[in-house]
Amino acid sequence: MTARRISEGGDPGAGRFVLEVQNLKKYFPVRRGLLQRTRAEIRAVDGVSFALKPGETLCLVGESGSGKSTVGRLALRLIEPTDGSVRLDGHDITRLGREEMRPWRKRMQIVFQDPYASLNPRLTAGRIVAEPLENYSDAPGSENDALVARLFEKVGLRADAMRRYPFEFSGGQRQRLGLARALALNPSLIVADEPVSALDVSVQAQVLNLMMDLQEELKLAYLFISHDLGVVEHIGHRVAVMYLGRIVEIAEKEELFARPLHPYTRALLAAAPIPNPRAKKERIVLEGDVPSPMAPPPGCHFHTRCPFAFQRCKTEAPVLREAGGGRRFSCHLDV
Repeated sequence: MTARRISEGGDPGAGRFVLEVQNLKKYFPVRRGLLQRTRAEIRAVDGVSFALKPGETLCLVGESGSGKSTVGRLALRLIEPTDGSVRLDGHDITRLGREEMRPWRKRMQIVFQDPYASLNPRLTAGRIVAEPLENYSDAPGSENDALVARLFEKVGLRADAMRRYPFEFSGGQRQRLGLARALALNPSLIVADEPVSALDVSVQAQVLNLMMDLQEELKLAYLFISHDLGVVEHIGHRVAVMYLGRIVEIAEKEELFARPLHPYTRALLAAAPIPNPRAKKERIVLEGDVPSPMAPPPGCHFHTRCPFAFQRCKTEAPVLREAGGGRRFSCHLDV
């Protein structure tokens, strides 16, 4: 099945959501004192909901500490949620135990930010990519070796590179190696956590184009986590903007870049550099620092920095509301 999918492509779960996240929360306890009693909670993710279709890329963007990476790890069940639900291919996997989760692990993979730190330096590149197959497949080693060779070719690496070690590859080649490992088990979902931020700009474009080609061929769904709006504009289909653990706006990429609705989204886009020095654009300066997730402000989390905040923002948390065309944003201001 894996070999056929690698060579011919496929459309797993066509017409369904690959990933559905509903009211997802993750609170990390803060323990202090001799008895290590819980004194506070860090609200890393505070009620996030979205859905992802086959062949679609949903980009999570926001400042550092907004909860983007935590959402990705919750979706993969690498950490346990405090509340909410995660559905993969229509099945609720939120409370599955370790053994019950084992079959579902094959359907979702991750590509990490640092391609070198995520690879075992003691193993050859071929063994790194073959390791998931050895853990999940009963096929003889010769079949696995043949599949690994095809995976190397698919991500733009020569088959003879299977005998090399991670330190012998460049940064871009190591990220291609990470992609090959992620594809080994025929997943329907890949969480890409800042996958090109550690690469040179020219290499970034190569890796992004490779990911887009693989998505088109294999109908992969990407949950793409990034702070780089230029990268997001290149690879994304939809964009979800996060601030202090909450999604404040989610929309099709073209709509969001052309007409951002939430003040925070407008500030992010205004802060992004543009290649034309003569071009003029709206400038929004946010005052103050991002509040602590251990003590988020009441009402709208953004009201302490928002230039348009009024009294209602300080007491009532806005909900994600429809703005037409599947677009949603959480703000008390009228569109």
